[in-house]
Amino acid sequence: MPRRKDRERNSEKYSKQNEKTNLGIGKIEPLTDTQADVFDAFDEDMNLMLHGVAGTGKTFVALYLAMKAIVNKVDQKKKVYIVRSVVPTRDMGFLPGNQKEKSRVYEAPYYTICNEVFGRGDAYETFKAKNVVEFITTSFIRGITLDNCIVLVDECQNMSGMELHSIMTRVGRNCQIIFCGDTRQDDLTSERKKEHSGLSEFMRILKEMDSFEFVEFDEEDIVRSDLVKEYIITRNKLGLDWAS
Repeated sequence: MPRRKDRERNSEKYSKQNEKTNLGIGKIEPLTDTQADVFDAFDEDMNLMLHGVAGTGKTFVALYLAMKAIVNKVDQKKKVYIVRSVVPTRDMGFLPGNQKEKSRVYEAPYYTICNEVFGRGDAYETFKAKNVVEFITTSFIRGITLDNCIVLVDECQNMSGMELHSIMTRVGRNCQIIFCGDTRQDDLTSERKKEHSGLSEFMRILKEMDSFEFVEFDEEDIVRSDLVKEYIITRNKLGLDWAS
């Protein structure tokens, strides 16, 4: 997402603080017009579907906006839930440890993002310890109701239709939900897998819902690095199958 020089140029002092953690969040500005659209829609309390190519900052922007809202006590939302599926292609059974320890592998991006925007290496762990952030897998989301929170559903192309349905039907009162994904990065659907991604059909539903803003990221929105941008543009130009 933003390179260090961009973050330093666009950041202010970490003045806003969460009362539970005493951690202040820096100010991050959108780097592209599409990211700016996300900022605007979030501030208008829209639910969001962020779809598009890798390296465009979908997860970074989504988690930053969610954490900023919690720190600033927007609409009395008290918590951020990060939801991911840990089933597709990873074969968690081969990883050491119990279910919680295995799931920790998938939290790595959120450690990095929180550490960057809060300017501390222990930011993500601190928020988790104070119950301000909670990581949930889709395996354990049924039977709960998510109230007074922001829900970030990441890598949602790796979820089945039933998983996406289960998440949507868990959302309670005073909630805002953000989906991040890219149908071209689907790890779930293949000839050797029994399940298929449900994202394409799910997006058809969201596009018909007035409470959702659909934001599409394309090649020109890639901000991770010039190399990543060149690689994806070249791959797309050659018409290569992303599943190959």
